[in-house]
This record gives sequence, structure tokens and C-alpha cells, in this order.
Amino acid sequence: MRKKDRILKKVLEGLSDNNTSFSDLCHLMIKLGFTERIRGSHHIFSKEGVIEILNIQPKGNKAKAYQVKQIRNLILKYKLSGEIDE
Repeated sequence: MRKKDRILKKVLEGLSDNNTSFSDLCHLMIKLGFTERIRGSHHIFSKEGVIEILNIQPKGNKAKAYQVKQIRNLILKYKLSGEIDE
């Protein structure tokens, strides 16, 4: 299984929100077609056609659980799981 598929599966399953790597989460967002801006420790993701703008920050080298949940809900709401770029 490719890394991006593994990350997407992990996020969508929701079984390890507290144990998701921040860099993996950023990598997934970029593969889903989001553009990234960085302001200090804040990584801001936006995408045309998606109303929400996501602002995520690391907690050490892990992502914050509530932010992983926000991303999961966004993927499900906009049905983005099939749009991963090669």
C-alpha cells in the first residue's frame, strides 16, 4: 500500500487520531489538492470548491486529534478520498 493511501486510510478509520504524524497529515492534504501556506507553526490549507479553510498546528511531531477529526469530516463532506493525485 502506498504511503498516501495508508495515511488516508488511517485518517478515515479514526482509530488513531492521537497518533497521527503531523508531516503525514500535511502530505495527505497536499495530495488531496489543497494549497498550503505556513505562518510560523500554523499550516493553512485551502482548496477551490471547499468553503472551509483549515488551520493546523503540530503538537510535538504529532497532529492534534481534533484537527485530524476536522480533516476526516472535510474529506467525507466533500468526498475527497478519490481525488488523491499520483
